[in-house]
Amino acid sequence: MAASGASLFLSNLSPAFRRDSTSSSLGNLKSTRISTSSWRLAVSTEQTPSTSTRSDFSERRRLDMGKDELEAVASAAATSEDPAVERRSFKEYFERSKELIIRSDGGPPRWFTPLECGSPLANSPLLLFLPAKDRTPFTDLAKLVERTIRSENHRSPNRPIYLVGESFGGCLALAVAACTPDIDLVLILANPASSFSRSQLQPLIPLLDIMPDQLNVSLPNMLRLMTGDPLRMAMDSLLERFPLQQTVGELSQDLVSISSYLSVLSDVLPRETLRWKLQMLKSASAVSNSRLHAVKAQTLILSSGRDQLLPSQEEGERLCRALPKCEIRKFSDRGHFLFLEDGIDLVTIIKGAGFYRRGKYIDYVSDYMPPTPTEFGKLYDENRWINAATSPVMLSTLEDGKIVRGLAGIPSAGPVLLVGYHMLLGLELVPLITNIYRERNILLRGIAHPMTFMKNKQGKLPDLSLYDTFRIMGAVPVSGTNFYKLLSSKSHVLLYPGGMREALHRKGEEYKLIWPEQSEFVRMAIRFGAKIIPFGTVGEDDIGKVVFDYDDLMKIPYFKGEIEELTNEAVKLRTDANGDVANQDVHLPGVLPKFPGRFYFYFGKPIETEGRKLELKDRDKSHELYLQVKSEVQKCIAYLKEKRENDPYRNLIPRLIYQTIHGFTAEVPTFEL
Repeated sequence: MAASGASLFLSNLSPAFRRDSTSSSLGNLKSTRISTSSWRLAVSTEQTPSTSTRSDFSERRRLDMGKDELEAVASAAATSEDPAVERRSFKEYFERSKELIIRSDGGPPRWFTPLECGSPLANSPLLLFLPAKDRTPFTDLAKLVERTIRSENHRSPNRPIYLVGESFGGCLALAVAACTPDIDLVLILANPASSFSRSQLQPLIPLLDIMPDQLNVSLPNMLRLMTGDPLRMAMDSLLERFPLQQTVGELSQDLVSISSYLSVLSDVLPRETLRWKLQMLKSASAVSNSRLHAVKAQTLILSSGRDQLLPSQEEGERLCRALPKCEIRKFSDRGHFLFLEDGIDLVTIIKGAGFYRRGKYIDYVSDYMPPTPTEFGKLYDENRWINAATSPVMLSTLEDGKIVRGLAGIPSAGPVLLVGYHMLLGLELVPLITNIYRERNILLRGIAHPMTFMKNKQGKLPDLSLYDTFRIMGAVPVSGTNFYKLLSSKSHVLLYPGGMREALHRKGEEYKLIWPEQSEFVRMAIRFGAKIIPFGTVGEDDIGKVVFDYDDLMKIPYFKGEIEELTNEAVKLRTDANGDVANQDVHLPGVLPKFPGRFYFYFGKPIETEGRKLELKDRDKSHELYLQVKSEVQKCIAYLKEKRENDPYRNLIPRLIYQTIHGFTAEVPTFEL
């Protein structure tokens, strides 16, 4: 049996699967990465890399990592060690994948693991990637995948199974999920072809039927449609990493390689193959749409904005409305085959969306995977402007009470609880978390409002994708259970007792602590002997001024209605609390920006709770400790407000002048300690 279209297969082969933060490029086809330490992995295809891997599907081996007989495929998708990135050329890509593209052993579809790697984490869920490039009828493919899912679920009934489907594979994943509502599935669908009937490909079917044999389909044009803009992708990949002279040389080599191997691709994309592909897509789309009502699986849709084959963004919105547990992530400048594009990391997407779990429900503590160096580097670069504009000054207190510049006073060993003041709109979060992670390699697990993780219903609240960075950096929704788990795991925990009320404060409430009357964290900290570090943050009044606050908005009927609607969509907190802290209505105050000043952070002397468990039984004693922490935070704020008056670099212009002279990576001085 002839191999099916190479264009679809290339997108299926290209995902290289990483062990850590590795990034692998096959020419300009930047390979999407899946952390094989976090999943057990298998890929569905008809082709096999060598006779040593040929085995009937029913007799396949365990799907764990590290199979020696899959070395050929592993080489084609090899990854390099982080942070260096080994870039592979188009020529090498085609040479290593030629046999896999063209040859067929005539056997049935089967599973294979595309990469050698180490053992997965304990209790890792299974991930199945569904390219399905053979000519088995769609319904038979769905039954094949369903048998695998049921078999694996029987072996590990308490773990989810991930189905990753791109284009046609997305339809296959939907059809299988509809037939297995009793199994815990997580669907990751990249530009699913369920919108085929509304695409520009639909009219090609009758056109191919009447097209003369002498008139060949233009392969370069087809490739341009399917991958977006290969030249742009190549340039993006190269310019990010190499000097101009090397970029021109490597790009030239890749383009020569493309033209040299077009004949290879032409062999695997004859007209009859293209016609069959389109008919397969039509069938897959029809079947998956007819079963959409039966899909109960948790689903993440990845939609490209520059998909020239399918209306993927519109389809993503439609599927989100139709499926009960569905979220969407949009990639406005990406083409149809998302996994070929530079900068796309499937692991980071899944982690950011909060979709990685090893049990029936996500455990925000035990299921959490810290950011890799690559992930943090990208996140830091994206937010570099905040640190550049505010030039944060970090002060901490050593055990002997000495105040030093830097973060040496923060204990390395947990559990540690950092308790402080929440600036207007949470402006301090990025400098605080990123600088502590960079300087001390300490990851702060923030206790966050549930609205950053879930909504009661779809409406006007900000899209959950806005908070993906928070989840990557370890934020957890506020709850006593999560707080308990973090401290018991000896984490560094970031807590703002004032919560959203403090971050959305009224006019004239700058640096006012709006905390609950009763202690909410002290007894838990004592239970685990956590060190409590009170800290203050100053600088919001040098960035902006609240000119239209909650009280002003509630006087206008339109804004009052909007606030009430937003608040009803969000998960409510502290419904039994009294005072200002109980008013956690969701709104956005009007802020008048100022010419940027400077942020200041002061971490006070750690308060020891080890050996104070007797205070757990004495509410008065624990409340005294709570008031002590609050008082220390107020002292930290007062210290910073006073000392910043003597900072010659408090304003942006003096800082820019200093960095122009000493270099933009130089640390800008501040007041004397």
